[in-house]
Amino acid sequence: MQTKAPEQKGRHAFRLSFEFFPPKSLEMEAHLWESVSDFTEWDPEFVSVTYGAGGSTKAPTFSTIQRLMSDTPMATASHLTCVDAAREETLAVIEELRAAGVRHIVALRGDPSAGIGTAYQPHPEGYANAADLVAALKDVGGFEISVSAYPEKHPESTDTNADIEMLKRKADNGADRALTQFFFDNDVFERYMDKVRAAGITLPVVPGIMPIQNLSMLKRFAGRCGSTVPEFLDRRFAGTEDDAVARAEVAADVAAEQIQDLIRRGLGEFHIYTMNRSALTNAVLERLGRQRVSVKEGAVA
Repeated sequence: MQTKAPEQKGRHAFRLSFEFFPPKSLEMEAHLWESVSDFTEWDPEFVSVTYGAGGSTKAPTFSTIQRLMSDTPMATASHLTCVDAAREETLAVIEELRAAGVRHIVALRGDPSAGIGTAYQPHPEGYANAADLVAALKDVGGFEISVSAYPEKHPESTDTNADIEMLKRKADNGADRALTQFFFDNDVFERYMDKVRAAGITLPVVPGIMPIQNLSMLKRFAGRCGSTVPEFLDRRFAGTEDDAVARAEVAADVAAEQIQDLIRRGLGEFHIYTMNRSALTNAVLERLGRQRVSVKEGAVA
């Protein structure tokens, strides 16, 4: 059963942004660029490209950003981390991004170099956390700044209150918006937002949505990054193990239903983790009645 489309308000009923990662092989690169025209037609506010800790994906990140900026009309943001980097190194990367034409940065601390779940150690001459990185970006000036937020808390945080205090520091230092880690229980997000607003944080917080490409892989990934995969998802995907078409239908329904419920709760902007593939994202947005835009003519299709 497909999700009923929300009533359109003006050009679109809600705003969108997409996240990509720099391709790690020629095959993965082909998948991304084959999908880019689809992503463009959904008229996102911006797209972002991830950046590995310590600059481990710097070259492919820059290459992807430059091609998106030159070959598409989509406003393009770069992620930036400060883990395992001295301040001078981070500032040099910021200037490289500025020279490349980037004016929007997603400022992140970054995962520990030894991997998620290991102890984080700030670089002795670097920025200690994302709040410090935001302050540095504001000092440099000229950038729109997005940051992260964690409805189920960052896996390294002692509790949600510590997470919210960090979000407040990022907001106070000049962040323009927060993009959340993915979640599947909208009640969890609503309770989190009640605490965020109670803490005096007025920063726009954009829900991160993860359409489920593979439930088993998602569970492993979610376990590392602190997100909960509710039991109802097992029930929704039951019986689809050997039916790729059925799995895709369920995945699209689940993501569309989540967004539709968030719209009913008053949300109007969503950040979609695309995994560089457009088919599932297309199906989700079609269920929601999102209008495509003709890239060639700049008109709504």
